[in-house]
Amino acid sequence: MDYVSFEKPIFDVQYKINELKSLSISTRDFDNEIQLLENELTVLKTEIYKSLTPFQKCQMARHPHRPYMFDYVTNISDKFIELHGDRNFGDDTAVVGGIASFQGKGVMVIGHQKGKGTKNSVYRNFGMPKPEGYRKAIRLMKMAERFSMPIITFIDTPGAYPGIEAEQRGQAEAIAHNLLTMSQIKVPILSYVIGEGGSGGALALGVCNYLVMLEYAIYSVISPEGCASILWRDSLCADQAADSLKLTSKDLLELAIADEVIEEPLGGAHNDLKLVSSGISDSIIKNLTIFEGMTGEEIANHRQKKIRVMGVFDQG
Repeated sequence: MDYVSFEKPIFDVQYKINELKSLSISTRDFDNEIQLLENELTVLKTEIYKSLTPFQKCQMARHPHRPYMFDYVTNISDKFIELHGDRNFGDDTAVVGGIASFQGKGVMVIGHQKGKGTKNSVYRNFGMPKPEGYRKAIRLMKMAERFSMPIITFIDTPGAYPGIEAEQRGQAEAIAHNLLTMSQIKVPILSYVIGEGGSGGALALGVCNYLVMLEYAIYSVISPEGCASILWRDSLCADQAADSLKLTSKDLLELAIADEVIEEPLGGAHNDLKLVSSGISDSIIKNLTIFEGMTGEEIANHRQKKIRVMGVFDQG
């Protein structure tokens, strides 16, 4: 299925339009009917996409056509050279990193990469990193620090890989080491949540100076299904859990965890990749200018201050 469940009415109308167009011998055979259906489709899209529930936004973040890290890197950079391996165990294909030329300057780009199609999804381990992925990420961040290159991370994972081999190789330690090391890196780190931001698997690339989310992206300590299974003993309560988790970009902006939200076209980023890529590019340019003239210590302090105020609130 190339759409998520709540999109079915949209695709039903689109199917009727396509069918009428294919039956037309003359271009004017079904003009009136097609026009009426296209008007209906426009209204239907607006009604559905402008009133999505938190769980429906989760479904949008996992949409089968949603763009992944490579899609954005290809559109915003002039050149990208991928670097491999953690110099310890191996290379993790769920985490991609390398040097990119952005606006004529070198930046280090690191992010989760999901696969397209069954074979590629298995190759990318469905975007779930193993310890060597996080160790590769830190190796590249330290390289960026040595060469004074800003770091751009793209977050899109359901979570760190929970398999026994990942635990044997120190999954929790690798994530914890990333959190500590990223908090001290002396070049700017900008993080972009482009799809799912799941638990520590996402946070291990998300200790940043600025956190930016796409409109239909999510960022949470646990998936709605996982939360529902724990609290209600029923994964079918995912709708209720998503409401409680406050995981949408709008919620996180209000809670001052996200610093910026990039609007998506009606129906999601896959409907206009170039527009969303342009929004990300503009955001990177704007946010990097903030750190011009700042010392490495000041940049690290800026990041640590951002982290320390998370969760602080006034109790009346």
